[in-house]
Amino acid sequence: MDHGLLDHDAIQDHYLPEAAWCYGCGRLNEHGFHLRTFLEGEVTVTRFTPHPYHIALPGSVYGGLIASVIDCHSTGTAAWAAMRAEGSDPATVSAPRFVTAALHVDYLRPTPMGEELEVRGRVKEMTERKVIVLSELWAAGEVCARGEVVAVRVRPAS
Repeated sequence: MDHGLLDHDAIQDHYLPEAAWCYGCGRLNEHGFHLRTFLEGEVTVTRFTPHPYHIALPGSVYGGLIASVIDCHSTGTAAWAAMRAEGSDPATVSAPRFVTAALHVDYLRPTPMGEELEVRGRVKEMTERKVIVLSELWAAGEVCARGEVVAVRVRPAS
């Protein structure tokens, strides 16, 4: 389905301002990561390059950062999935906002510093209010972590 979006559009570009403050993916949080989740065919992709201060042990990225990147990528994936399921166009309708109900991360190997991280996600299960997303975090050509997120749709304030 063509949503009329440009290649550079991320789902976070279409969150309402009151829903765009997340430390991980909020475009309005000046101190945050500003993660951006793109739809590429049937998967979603987020890319992020850690800074030297995101260190765990010398040469490795801090595990909390890895969990945060997987978390925010997965809630963005849930928003994309909801938009597609509803046939909505984020160019004309604000993207729905999801929050994390559960997060599970398996750390498969140390994630090397100095590399761009790429998270790829796909929907495992979906209902009207809940989306379960599976994500893999890649660095230097290897899967370094896998995550499963249960994302729940936030009801708009009335």
